[in-house]
Amino acid sequence: MICEFCGGNTEKHMVTKTHWLHSKLYFLEDVESEVCRECGERYFQAKVLDKIDTLLQSEHKVERHLQVEVIRV
Repeated sequence: MICEFCGGNTEKHMVTKTHWLHSKLYFLEDVESEVCRECGERYFQAKVLDKIDTLLQSEHKVERHLQVEVIRV
């Protein structure tokens, strides 16, 4: 696949993805993505994003909880 931003080539990688759903932020590990070798832009197939939404709307195992800081600038 060709990157829409820089024209570089992409390759498949398993990545960590942040995902907002119903005002909650999730970190999902080992998500399949096409990643640009030049600029790092990531592309997710619609079926992968649909699977994430389905997973998060059902009972799911939580590996761990993270604490993050929110700062207004």
